[in-house]
Amino acid sequence: MEITKFKIEGEYIELIQLLKAIGIASTGGHAKMIVDEEMIMRNGELETRKRAKLIAGDVIEIQVEQIRIELE
Repeated sequence: MEITKFKIEGEYIELIQLLKAIGIASTGGHAKMIVDEEMIMRNGELETRKRAKLIAGDVIEIQVEQIRIELE
């Protein structure tokens, strides 16, 4: 499984913003569709909230990719 580290500047980043920032989704609508299709795991649990606030330490899994959220 590929692990990507993503650094955030503030306290959090919303899930759909993260999907766009790392290039998994090309648009906000595409990001929402990915979440609606229940393809996102957050810290080992299904995440269905499009605007879920991801914080440092969270681990997001999307199919074969894993993203670890870190503070900048």
